[in-house]
Order: sequence, then C-alpha cells, then structure tokens
Amino acid sequence: MTEHLVVSHEEWLAARKELLAEEKEFTRRRDELSRRRRGLPWEPVTGEYVFVGENGPETLADLFGDRSQLVVYHFMYPADWEAGCPSCSFWADSFDANVVHLAARDIRLVAVSKAPPEKLLAYRERMGWTFHWVSSFDNDFNRDFGVGFEPDEQDAPVYNYGGNVPGMAEREGVSVFVKVAAGAVFHTYSAYARGIDVLNAAYSYIDLTPRGRDEVGQGTFPQFWVRRHDEYDR
Repeated sequence: MTEHLVVSHEEWLAARKELLAEEKEFTRRRDELSRRRRGLPWEPVTGEYVFVGENGPETLADLFGDRSQLVVYHFMYPADWEAGCPSCSFWADSFDANVVHLAARDIRLVAVSKAPPEKLLAYRERMGWTFHWVSSFDNDFNRDFGVGFEPDEQDAPVYNYGGNVPGMAEREGVSVFVKVAAGAVFHTYSAYARGIDVLNAAYSYIDLTPRGRDEVGQGTFPQFWVRRHDEYDR
C-alpha cells in the first residue's frame, strides 16, 4: 500500500480526467449492453415446476406475486449442506434493501435453492433476511436453468454456457422471467459466475478503493476472505 506513485494535485487531476473519459465510455458501453439484453428474444418456459417455501407449494407463475417480472437468484445451498454458501450469502446481504425498489418497477426478487425449505428458512432467520426463498428440492429447475449438475458433468465445461467447469453439483447464477397477461411465463435472461458481479453491492464499493478486491493470485478460490456476516471477527 505504501509503494504507490504520489503526485501534485494538478498531476492527479489530469490523471483522474483521463480515467474519467474511459469511465464515461464504459458507462455508454454498459448502457448499450443493457439495451441489447432487453432486446434478447424470449423462450417459453414449458417445465412444470413446483417450489416449496413458507407459503407452501408455489409454481413458477406463483413466484411473480402481483408483478409481471421475476428475478431469481440461484442460491447455492445443496440439500446435504448445513448452511448456505458463504459467497451467495455475501450477495444475498443486499437483497432485502432492494426488494421495495424492485417492486416499484414491477419486479419481484426470489431466491431458489435445492436444500429443503426447513433448512432455507432456518438459515434465513439466522442471517436476519426476509426476502422470499423457496426450495427446488423436488423439481428440475436448477438443472434446467444451468446451475445443477450430475456427477459426470461436474468436471466438464457445462457451466456458464459451456465456458466454465462447475466443479460441484450446484453453482450460482441469476435468471429472469416475464409473465404476460395471458399467464404464460417466458425466460428472458440468465447469467452465471462473474456475470452476477453486478448484483453484489459491496463489490461496487470495494472496487473504488486502492486495494480493490485484493483477490488476485488466490488460486481457484479468490473469495478466500468472504465469511457469512455473523462470522467475521469484529
């Protein structure tokens, strides 16, 4: 941290303006990608999925509530785990604060995991969360939407549209759906791995700091430092 270039205010301002021009170009590029994302074609959801949570059985259409757009966070919590994934928990810590704002834009946010509902609800209570969380324990939703893998697939490049090896039975991701007036549900978008970075509010702050994420060179698990929020030494 101490071995870093130090300059006068005038030199710093010149460097900052140079970077600002690149940041503005990145913002314009991001806006264009968002436009193209909204323009992606839709595919009909034909699977019969029934989830279970605190409200009992719910279909995918039920998960929308009274909204027409649904964001599903694929939360890693295999059925045999005793607690949810620490990294997914890191993401989930920002969900509750955004639920009301998403609802104002006709969007409902729901988490889906493979663990049975009693585990999900107990862990949610431990973490102090309130967002809606349901179990896909008895259906193929995780597999159909790219986050559930059979044993013979776990060492093959089948995750993230063939770009990554999952390395385990469950992985993280986000999927987006829309429900039209007639009641039909369509899949509009999914993203995995680094594609869900934008959903992590803490990383947006961390990326502004001199040390940043400080995760480079940490091997296969760069998020070595992440803990569940009740496990940090304070």
